Amino acid sequence: MEPLTLAIAKGRTEESAIQLLDKMGITFPDFHEDSRKLIFTSKDGKLKMIFVKAVDVPTYVEKGAADMGISGKDNILESLADVYELLDLKIGICKISVAGHPDHQPDNNRTLTIASKYPNIAKKHFQRKGQPIETIKLNGSVELAPLIGLADYIVDIVETGNTLKENGLSVIEDIDNISTRLIVNKASFATKSDEVQYFINQLQAALE
Repeated sequence: MEPLTLAIAKGRTEESAIQLLDKMGITFPDFHEDSRKLIFTSKDGKLKMIFVKAVDVPTYVEKGAADMGISGKDNILESLADVYELLDLKIGICKISVAGHPDHQPDNNRTLTIASKYPNIAKKHFQRKGQPIETIKLNGSVELAPLIGLADYIVDIVETGNTLKENGLSVIEDIDNISTRLIVNKASFATKSDEVQYFINQLQAALE
């Protein structure tokens, strides 16, 4: 039987994901933290683990290169990937929010400029409010944008809010709760339903 393929992001969720798999009794004999390999097969041969960039996990799952993925909700929302989101792993809990200078009062009749690593999330949020926006894609130091007049507001991940406070910014409104989720390819869920459901049951038990 062909193993299920699980896409995992290198980085902050990697360690937690590996620990969960270990609790499930799924081990990878040739895996170690310093390895540069990208593909690992479990000891029992039933699971293939592939490491990809965090932003790419939903794409690998949607396109069927992976049956399942462990991905942050922020990357799922931003990718617009057509996948099943089946389990909240309660890892990396935070929020994605609109933030800016508390004294900034832009003219409501004009298009707002929003700087963000997440332009799709920003567009969808402000569309619901009926507010036209222009987005500026930034990959780092997004807090700088409203301070130097590049943007009216930012849309970003907020954990403690300390970085915002240190830069004189505050949360204007929260958009969504963010945590790490298990996502599944729709075709795999139909054609490999027994294997996928067994994995989900094991994962749920490991979380409890």
